[in-house]
Amino acid sequence: MLSDWVRRWTHGLRASLARALGRLGISPNVLTALGYLFHLPAMYALAMGHLQLGGVLVALASLFDALDGAVAREMGQSSTFGAFFDSVVDRYSEGTIFFGLLLWYARNGGLQETILIYAAMLGSLMVSYARARAEGVGIQCKAGLFTRFERMVLIVIGLLALQVRLLLWALAIMTNLTAVQRVYLVWHATHPGSGQAG
Repeated sequence: MLSDWVRRWTHGLRASLARALGRLGISPNVLTALGYLFHLPAMYALAMGHLQLGGVLVALASLFDALDGAVAREMGQSSTFGAFFDSVVDRYSEGTIFFGLLLWYARNGGLQETILIYAAMLGSLMVSYARARAEGVGIQCKAGLFTRFERMVLIVIGLLALQVRLLLWALAIMTNLTAVQRVYLVWHATHPGSGQAG
């Protein structure tokens, strides 16, 4: 996955920033909460039709996603609640972005975009839900074509390039394909003989 490659490539930088933030006394949960707060001006910009500004703000807000977990690891502050809190806030953050776009297109007669936003948001939630339910029954399910990292990268690029309809089509299709992919992966993991010849 693209996210794995980026994590490896930026590991040193993220670790250095994480240690600096940790020494300042900034906890991972505070970074997670700040990350969500930064999504609010992004939502407002998108709702007002300032799509490129929204893309810049989403990119800035996403930096917190790369740092809260790094701070937790580098400072030995990892916790079960922290992982849970980060996951919940990630869902709210993504929904906040979609809500900003929804407000803009609902006010400006963008019926196709409104439908695509619904499909993309549903698919995004189902990708995360499929992983959570898989882990709830003891199966690791992090694989997928379009994880949250890929979604956020595409959102930023689509907004900056002012290709929002194309962005929404890609999100609507790829998020739901990823959710279906995870269903298949869990099915395959629970039917170990399914891939063998008879």
